[in-house]
Amino acid sequence: MKNIGLPIKQAGHTAPRGSIGFTLVESIMAVAVFIVLSIGVSTVTLTIMRSYRQQSASLTNVDQATIVASRFTNELRNASYGNDGAYPLNSAGPAEIVFFSTVGAEPNQSNRIRYYLSGTSLYKGITAPSGSPPSYDLGSETTDLVQNSVINYATTSIPLFYYYDGDYGGSGNPLSQPVNINDVKFVKINLIVLKQPGISTTTSFNLNTGATLRNLKNNLGN
Repeated sequence: MKNIGLPIKQAGHTAPRGSIGFTLVESIMAVAVFIVLSIGVSTVTLTIMRSYRQQSASLTNVDQATIVASRFTNELRNASYGNDGAYPLNSAGPAEIVFFSTVGAEPNQSNRIRYYLSGTSLYKGITAPSGSPPSYDLGSETTDLVQNSVINYATTSIPLFYYYDGDYGGSGNPLSQPVNINDVKFVKINLIVLKQPGISTTTSFNLNTGATLRNLKNNLGN
């Protein structure tokens, strides 16, 4: 009669051992690879974020400069005599201009508007007429910072404002300083701003535009 049953395990024979878990060396290597990958991912992420912030700052500066120049030319185009009888253009310097304009003023009034550069900051001051007869109290001027990172005078010595007489037709040399305000019929603003403020770079954006003082123009076309 046959003996049916499980195979008899021979003495001295053991089942093969599988590779269960990690050895100490393998664990250390895995941790090291993880750390290297983490550092790499963090570096790439920081680089992307830094680039995004720089691009955002650049767009903000460029956009702001465009807005400032647009408002300036609109105010200048509508320059008029002050309510106290003052000439439309009061001061015409390379880094400061003062004029009277109806833009933003109360009906039948003209505000005294002053743009001036201090360091790398461009400011705008507004003085409204008051009293009877009307006058402009310079002590009541309200001032706002309108543009940062302006490098016209701080690093380049390039004027912020240029002035032209009635013969200007789109080309030609500006009037020499000191300017006789009675000769001025056209004014340009030349904004040079850093694209990426706060960063060690000289990359800049240049915005050059101008406007005719309509109440003073003679032979200009617009």
